[in-house]
Amino acid sequence: MNENKTKVKIGEALKWNVFTEHRKVYHRELLSAKEANELGVSVSSVLRERIEVGGAVLPHYHDVAEVIHITKGKVKLLQNGEWKSYQEGDTFLVPKGVVHSVANDDVEPTEQVSIFIPVHEEIHNENFASHMVDAD
Repeated sequence: MNENKTKVKIGEALKWNVFTEHRKVYHRELLSAKEANELGVSVSSVLRERIEVGGAVLPHYHDVAEVIHITKGKVKLLQNGEWKSYQEGDTFLVPKGVVHSVANDDVEPTEQVSIFIPVHEEIHNENFASHMVDAD
């Protein structure tokens, strides 16, 4: 049951978990599938990821789409079979079933936010409305 209240996850309180499938990669779960269900949104997971020097999210694919936003450092992306260099501020849009990999290409750890989004047969996306309220 959704309480309709804003919740906060304190970053320092979130544990860095080892991504055993990958090399020198750690993640913090910002939004779980259970929490997404409670919010009534269609998201499988939102992760904050850290890739240590020499580390990489190894080549793989998902049964969901993934949006990856680089928040710190320089990385290489395996994009359509080729390695290309990118940096902080760049965003990757990875369709369901597409092989991809992200490798640290920096002298310090890199960070990214990855959003895993289920793919539906019928898509009905709309822009959202914002409604201003008095903050008094």
